Order: sequence, then structure tokens, then C-alpha cells
Amino acid sequence: MDHIKDKLSLVPNKPGCYQMKNKEGTIIYVGKAKKLKNRLSSYFRGTHTGKTAKLVSEIADFEYIIVGSETESLILELNLIKKYDPKYNILLKDDKTYPYIELTNEEVPRLSIVRSLSRKKNKHAYLYGPYPNVTAARNTVNLLNRIYPLKKCKTYPKKPCLYYYIGQCLGYCTKEIDQNQIQTLKNDIIRFLKGDDSLIKEKLEKEMLEESEKLNFERAKELKELLDYIKVTLTKQKVEISDMIDRDVFGYFVSKGYLSIQVFFIRSAKILERHYKIVPLIDDVKEELTRYIATFYEKNFLLPKEILVPEEVDTLLLEEYLKIPVKAPVRGTKKKIVEMANKNAENALNEEFELIKKDEEKTLEANEELRNVLNMETLNRIELFDNSNLFGNYNVSGMVVYKNGKPSKNDYRKFKITLDKNDDYGTMKEVIYRRYFRVLKDDLERPDLIIVDGGIGQIHCAREVLNSLNMNIKVVGLKKDDKHATSALLEGDPIHEIPIDRKSNLFYYLERMQDEVHRYTITYHKQLRSKGSLESILDHVEGIGAKRKKELLKKYHTISKIKESSIEELSKILPEKTAEKLLTFLKEREVKK
Repeated sequence: MDHIKDKLSLVPNKPGCYQMKNKEGTIIYVGKAKKLKNRLSSYFRGTHTGKTAKLVSEIADFEYIIVGSETESLILELNLIKKYDPKYNILLKDDKTYPYIELTNEEVPRLSIVRSLSRKKNKHAYLYGPYPNVTAARNTVNLLNRIYPLKKCKTYPKKPCLYYYIGQCLGYCTKEIDQNQIQTLKNDIIRFLKGDDSLIKEKLEKEMLEESEKLNFERAKELKELLDYIKVTLTKQKVEISDMIDRDVFGYFVSKGYLSIQVFFIRSAKILERHYKIVPLIDDVKEELTRYIATFYEKNFLLPKEILVPEEVDTLLLEEYLKIPVKAPVRGTKKKIVEMANKNAENALNEEFELIKKDEEKTLEANEELRNVLNMETLNRIELFDNSNLFGNYNVSGMVVYKNGKPSKNDYRKFKITLDKNDDYGTMKEVIYRRYFRVLKDDLERPDLIIVDGGIGQIHCAREVLNSLNMNIKVVGLKKDDKHATSALLEGDPIHEIPIDRKSNLFYYLERMQDEVHRYTITYHKQLRSKGSLESILDHVEGIGAKRKKELLKKYHTISKIKESSIEELSKILPEKTAEKLLTFLKEREVKK
């Protein structure tokens, strides 16, 4: 504290960013302030509660950078958070990415659901959303596809598909369709997505009456259900705003050391959907809200035309950073909508507070218990590995990452193993080498602990590879009982067992981590298998490129059907020598099995 007090006396009261460090020199928190001296001093005087108290207890040093303006300090703060990933900062990277409805900008447009907006090649496509409820997005796309005969296929088939025969496509693949008709369809869909559903209602009502007159009551009932869906789902969330400006509304509520943030997505004078997040409050409310909103639109959200926020938010700073109007209304309808967002934030916190608090406490306690059991100085990042194969085929490994007791899904990694046989030790050596050679090469964040889902042999394999890379990272294994439940940790040199109490938080913590890495690895394994072993086999046969592979997959579908085929039959797609190579390869593979 004497060292910190001496440094505090030298800090100027100017705008800038500060970085809190623990005794290992790791940056654990990044913040910004208009007056650095005042803000930094506030951490070391008075009493703190909750997550702030935990942060302060770990601070061993701090650094600061003076900048010329608040905007510069916000940009620097966000860049430092991205770079160092401090454990006490609120991060959005593990938030969900919400889908948008896209009307493509092709000559004949298609409707689809997209998530990754940053990778969009066609910037002129019409996008509508976001949809936190993906079911609502799918229902809307299905509804429009049933009403409007758009193109459904990504590429043109040689003859009309089923959609043409049931009246949901005009047969663009084989027929010349008037561009004016296509433009009319496109304009109607855009009007609907912008909130004008009158055209579709009229169209459905007219068609429903026509079907009734034809005594086609089943079709008439189906059309009535579509009408009911539009009336109930698409009109129930109207807000009292006369304009049709797309805007996002942020609200918040603070209680018992937690900050609840609520976002309304208002599109075409309707609340399309909402998003909320509840986090421990560490910094000043104004700083946390401003930072959250600034980073919110980096998570694949399109910027709206306007943002409404509570009066506590720094609107001028956000306007300068986001380059769109940010307003804190003081009266009228817009003020009521912000208050409604605040009220929803309060309700969300009240409903979930106890669950969130208990989960936070149990996770922190379990992580701390694991640190003590393993006699470690710090335990912030854990990387777990699991292997999966089917009789030596489709060898894969999965790695999941836990940071401060919580899964960090953006850091998960999949590994397709080159070893084509059932060899757990060989698989472990390969995946550990590939992972940590990459960590060294790209200077990635290193874990404090590696957990392998195996026994002494796998621990030795992992340590052997780490030693060859001159990396000193603790490796432990998990021992299971006859019921396949974790019974002990395997660690040390020589390796010994540390019993785990089945009723402890640590036991459930390890079980959750094991379940997660197993789920992740098995899912990847199933994905590879679902593509069919045929596709991967064809990749190994010389003379079979992408085009020929596609034709073979289309005609034969499975390995067994190819093996049953003659060279003459295969030669309709492949050159005769390539057909012979393929059949020989399949026979040799069968012998190896």
C-alpha cells in the first residue's frame, strides 16, 4: 500500500486510462476517467462490497496513460480490454449473436437468416432485425416464403423443384420471369419487414375467401391461421411513436452490487425484441453503461438510426464514438420508453438475482478450492482436452476453456487428428503439440492449468510434449470410479491421487467442465460423421476433384454403394484408371479394419 500511495500522489487529474495489476503483473481491470487521480484514489479509500472488493483485494500495482480527450480515452480503454481480456471487465464476446432476416440482392432475391454481418459480401442486401428469438425470425421467413413465390434454391437446378409445383416458386430455373413482377414481390416484402402488413393481410383475406368459395376449407383454414399469426405476433408490441425510425433503447437498474442492462430493438414503431445482461458492478454506473453500449455494436449488431439512453449515460461521448445520434430524453413518449426499459431491467434483476448470485458464489468458491487443492498461486484460465474416435476413424479432439470459473466459448478449439488409428497417447501428444506450439508461435494467452480427461499415461504424454516446448504449465488428470464419476484428481511428480468429496462444489465444478468438453468433442465428432465417411475417403483418392466428388456423392451417397458398383459403372463419372484406384483404396481400407 505504501508503494501504491506513493504512485497515487504523482497521478495527475487529467483524462486517461488505467490498468490494475495483480502481484504476478497480470492486468486484471482496465478503466477510464475524466480525472485519473480522483478515480484511482477512490479504489483505495472507504469500504467496498461484492466484486469491487474482490478486485481491490487483488490489486498490487497500477499503470495509467494520459490522453487528450474523453473520446481518446474510450477508444484506448476498449482496445486495452480487447488486448488483455482482464478478468474483472464486462465482456461481450461470449454473448449470443442474434440473427437478421436478409433479402438478398441477387437478380432473383431469396430470403434467408444470417448471423455473421461482418462477413457479408453483398452490402446492398436488405437486412431486418436483430431477432433475439430465432424462432420468430424463422417463422417470419417461412410465412413470407409461403405467401411470395421467391427463389428457394441457392443455385439453379436443371428442372423445377417441389416448390414450383406447390406454388411457392415461379420456376426461375427454367422460365423467363418479368423483372417487374420480381421487383413487385421484393417491394411487398420490404414493406412488410418495415412494418406495413396491410398488403399481406389483404392478400391473405382475398385468397381465403376464394378458397372458401371453392369449398377448399382446409386451405382456407391454413390461410386463416397465417392471418391470425400476423395479427397476434406482429402487432402486439406497438409503441406510441409516430415516426418509423429504427432505434435501440437502453435501460438499466442497479441493486446489491449488480448491474442489469436491458435493450429494446424498436423497428417500424414496434418493439421487435429485447436483449438483457446482468453483471457484477465494479466501476461507476455511468462508466459501465457507456462502455457497454460502445462495445455492444461490435457484436454483429447493425447500428440503428438513433439510440435512446438513460440520462446517466455520456451521450456526447457515445455520439462521437458511434457516429449516430444518442439521446437521453427528459420528457414525452421517448422518456416513457426509456423508463419502460429501466423497469424491465429491474424486473430481470429481481427475478434472476438469487440464481445469479448463487451461481457466482459457487463458481468462485469451486475455482478457489481447486486452486488451493493444487497449491497454485493463481488459477484464472483452465484448458481441458477430450479425445473421440470410432474404431480408429474420425479421430478428433476438443479443447474447452474456462476463465475464472466460466466457460469462454470463443476460445474453444477443435482438432482433426492426422493419426488414423485408435491411439489415445498418440492423439494426446499430437493435440498438445499443435495447441501449444501455436500458443508459442502466436504469443497467445497461456493457461494456468491443463486438465486431460484421462489417467497417468495421458498426463505423461502431455508433460513430455510441454517439456519439449520448454513450457511450464501444470497438467492434471481425472480419475473415475466404476460408475464413471470423477473420484480423484491425478497430479504431482510422482503422480498421486487427491480425493474429491462428491458433495463439494469442486466435484460439481469438475463434473460440469468434463461434461462440457465431452459434449463439445462428441458434437464435432458427429459433425464429421454426419458428412459421411464417403466424402473424406474421396479426398484421399488421386484424380477425384471437387466436381467428380460432387457427382459421386449425388449418385451413390454411401461407401457400400460404391463398393457394390463395377468399374464400368464408375467410369461413367470417373476415368477408368481413377475408378480402379478408388475401388482398390476401398478394398485396402477394408483389410486394415
